[in-house]
Amino acid sequence: MLRILLVDDHAVLRRGVESLITRASLGTICGEAADGEEAISLAKTLKPDLIVMDISMPRLSGLDATRRIREFDPHVKIIILTMHDCSQLGPTLKDVGADGVVEKTSAEEKLARVIAEVTAGPN
Repeated sequence: MLRILLVDDHAVLRRGVESLITRASLGTICGEAADGEEAISLAKTLKPDLIVMDISMPRLSGLDATRRIREFDPHVKIIILTMHDCSQLGPTLKDVGADGVVEKTSAEEKLARVIAEVTAGPN
């Protein structure tokens, strides 16, 4: 079963994502972080299989956190969950090493599918 780290500065959103993951039986939540710095620390200690990462957070953005996590763990899968228009983020997400992206407005319909797609591929 996938071990998933949830990263978002809003606890309510983390609860919603956790509910989606649980309902779809996609894995277990091994930790939660409220900002990019905490995400980096937890990624090092928990060694999750997957990180669901917000972009806009205090202290360190999700894009910067993703870039730094890639430096010490190139195999962890990272899905960006964002309020921003995904079509405009493509090159930026590739540059930081994100494996997938889902807009928060469509998370209920798309997050489970994107998690399945991202984790089905080779490491």
